[in-house]
Amino acid sequence: MTGRGDQFPDGVAIVYCEGAFDSSYGKTAHGLVRFTRRYEVAAVIDSHLAGRDAAELLDGTAKGIPLVAGLAAAIAATDAQGRRPTHFVIGLAPDGGVLGASTRAAVMEAIDAGLSVDSGLHEFFSDDEEIRALACAKGVTLRDVRKPPPRSRLHFFCGKIRQVDSTVVAMLGTDSAIGKRTTAWLLVQALERAGIGAEMVGTGQTAWMQGVRYGMLLDSVVNDFVAGEIEHAVWSAWSQQRPRVIVVEGQGSLMHPAYPGGFEILGAARPDAVILQHAPGRREYDGFEGFPLHPIERQIQAIELVSGRPVIAVTLNHEGLDATGMEVARAQIAATTGLVVVDPLRDGAEGLIAALRPFLRT
Repeated sequence: MTGRGDQFPDGVAIVYCEGAFDSSYGKTAHGLVRFTRRYEVAAVIDSHLAGRDAAELLDGTAKGIPLVAGLAAAIAATDAQGRRPTHFVIGLAPDGGVLGASTRAAVMEAIDAGLSVDSGLHEFFSDDEEIRALACAKGVTLRDVRKPPPRSRLHFFCGKIRQVDSTVVAMLGTDSAIGKRTTAWLLVQALERAGIGAEMVGTGQTAWMQGVRYGMLLDSVVNDFVAGEIEHAVWSAWSQQRPRVIVVEGQGSLMHPAYPGGFEILGAARPDAVILQHAPGRREYDGFEGFPLHPIERQIQAIELVSGRPVIAVTLNHEGLDATGMEVARAQIAATTGLVVVDPLRDGAEGLIAALRPFLRT
């Protein structure tokens, strides 16, 4: 995945998110509705929410991306916009990355309609003989983003991360599906508006679908090469672009029972500072009832112990809280941690720049 990809967009996309756009399992679709270089997003399929504007439902501001009941309605909506869809993108991110028969049927329908399919699942459509044969007959492509790359293309950690003189920021979280990637993009965009050159390094399938220029897919790489791929992605962003800041997208959380992401990012990317995304309305790890979320203070201690680097700010996900609840949570977290606390979706990420300035290298 590492390397530039400036020939965007790839085409006009219909995003498939049946039954999940209003849940954390729709986080890939959420990311594509909010921002993507790779596609022009024309419609999102979720029959339970048909008739709504996807961006308005998500963030309160309409973008003209309709939620529709099925593929025929999506194609009709796209045609009404004066565009023709080219891609069918799986916007679902279920636990384990495996989907059922209904999604397979939707993929077959999309291919039959002449659409290429992009998927970030662990279930690879290009390995399905029937789907592959239909795609070949229709002249469309199948891209399984999470398909492991050949080992001959992988990098082992070699220490070249020490050459990187950009300020490296790790965007970690207290849970999975909590908004780390979204906040990372918002921070990069805020830095660019402030005249500070910045580049994002993606570590998951949604970042690839959003058109991140540098990155790797952490959970599709053989463990021995994970650190090397992270190092190579950060080093490539630095060596080719020389940004003043590199923001590395986190995965899972250090203390998550199923997705203990972040250790390799801290070890291989060698960040100068960490920003921690947190959802104060959550009580248990996402999707794992009975596993209480560790207190944010404990999570900060763990990060700083492992990395030897400071957590410089907390960013908030307002899931489950109204405006008043968010302000109460913000005040409590600021008092408890002594850190800058920002709600990036509501307030923007500009407030993070002041916390980051002491770490900026000349």
